Amino acid sequence: MTRDTVLLDVDGTLIDSTYHCAIAWAQAFESFGMKPPLWHIHRAIGMGGDQLVPHVTDQSVEEEHGDALREAWEDAYRPMMDDVRAFDGVRELVDLLHARGVKVALATSSNSEFAQKALETIGMAAEDFESMTTSSDADASKPEPDILASALEKAGGSRALLVGDSTWDIEAAKRMGAPCVAVRTGGFGVDELTEAGAVLVVDAVGDLLDADWDGLLESEPR
Repeated sequence: MTRDTVLLDVDGTLIDSTYHCAIAWAQAFESFGMKPPLWHIHRAIGMGGDQLVPHVTDQSVEEEHGDALREAWEDAYRPMMDDVRAFDGVRELVDLLHARGVKVALATSSNSEFAQKALETIGMAAEDFESMTTSSDADASKPEPDILASALEKAGGSRALLVGDSTWDIEAAKRMGAPCVAVRTGGFGVDELTEAGAVLVVDAVGDLLDADWDGLLESEPR
C-alpha cells in the first residue's frame, strides 16, 4: 500500500544546524561543570533533550539537572540561530511531493520557537505543510516514535515515510512501522545509516528531487 505522508525532520535535515546544536549542548553541560567529549554529544544529536541528557551523562544527571540543562541549551543555541543556513532544495521537494498528492509534515524535537525560526530559515511557513509537530506535542522524543505519530495524525495521513539525518530518526521511524530515507548532513556515515535500516541514503535533501518516489512510497522499514 502506498504511503500517503512524508514526515520531514528539521535539524540536520532541512537546516544545517547539527554542529550548532552540539556546541550549544557542550556549553550547557560545561555551565554545570560537566565536560562530555564533543564527539559524544554530536553522536547523540537527533535525540530530543529528554533523551540526550541521560544518554550523554547518566540518569542521575537527568533527574537532578535535566530541565535546567535543557534551558541552558536553549540559551546557548538561541544566539547561534542566525548563523544556521538552509539546505538547498527544501521547497522544491515539498512542492514535488504535494504535486504527487502526498501530504508533507514537519516532525521536530525542537520547541515551537526554534521550529518557527527554522521555517524562516528555509523561507517557508507552517501553512506550507499539513502539520508541524514539536517537542510540546509528544511525551517522549526520538528515538521514541511519539513525535512522528503525532505529526502523522495531525497531518491526517495513514501511513508515513520519514526523511531524517540520524540513526535516531531511523530507529524512531522503525518503532512506528515506517521506512526512513536518510541524508548525510547530520554527520552520520553511509554504512551506519544503512545498517540502522535506512531504505535510501543520499548526501543531502536536494538529492531527493531525483529519487524514485514511486518505490520509496511503497517501501517497508528494514
